[in-house]
Amino acid sequence: MPIDPSKAIGAELPDQSFAWTESDVLLYHLGIGFGSRPGDNVDVDTLRFTTERSDLQVLPSFGVVVPTFHETAPPSLEMPGVDISLSQVVHGTQEVEVHRPVPTSGSGVLHSRISDVWDKGKAAVIVREGRAVDGAGDPLFTTRSSIFVRGEGGFGGERGPSSKVELPTRAADLDSSYLVTPQQALLYRLCGDRNPLHSSPSFAEKAGFPVPILHGLCSYGIVLREVVQGLLGSDATAVRSFAARFAGIVFPGETIQVQAWDEGARILVAATIASEVDARQGAPVLADCVLTRSRA
Repeated sequence: MPIDPSKAIGAELPDQSFAWTESDVLLYHLGIGFGSRPGDNVDVDTLRFTTERSDLQVLPSFGVVVPTFHETAPPSLEMPGVDISLSQVVHGTQEVEVHRPVPTSGSGVLHSRISDVWDKGKAAVIVREGRAVDGAGDPLFTTRSSIFVRGEGGFGGERGPSSKVELPTRAADLDSSYLVTPQQALLYRLCGDRNPLHSSPSFAEKAGFPVPILHGLCSYGIVLREVVQGLLGSDATAVRSFAARFAGIVFPGETIQVQAWDEGARILVAATIASEVDARQGAPVLADCVLTRSRA
């Protein structure tokens, strides 16, 4: 069978050694929309993410992509007990927790494993956890993610927990939007994700989409950026963790609407496509998220 939970769950994955520079950080920030609004080229807060200043900041979501940032091949799905193809896979959830501000350059090693395999009936969900340390062995960040594998459920396993975020009924403390540029996915793929689902029309059609879609991790970074800029005074160090449950897709050219509710230690976030009604009214969401502050 394509997924064998008895072999997959608990399996250790090969360690990934990686390194990054300030230029990688800047490219990532541009890929998720920093600097794209009128006036950003002279805005002091934005320039702290888009130029190699002494006060350059690193958005915590960079930790999710840095281990594979210099990959030029499509993502590998080679895992013990797993035999699936990229055309079956979409991103399910993503979380990063930083143990200290991510340095603007450095090196590290990611230790990862498959923690769970869930049976959703018509699909399977594979959950992976990773722990990154620097060259001295000190913790950098922890990641948790899941992929949704269509057509591989029904093997009799547990369904797994629900990660849906219950949003407040009051008005949002932040209501912003971001227009995804037509070339956004082509730019973001230079951050180490060369999945043809985001660049090849024929591959996207085979996967069931009319045109290539935006990377889920690009949407993830866009939403975090909107919240950091809109509610946290453009202070990346105020973020301890950011978790998202993906519930939809984005096509280049669409507008992502971000609503966020400041609950003190946590900020609850909903992202929709702007043409849809307010997320609090029950419209399908693109993603719901929880940001945990490093300090309340």
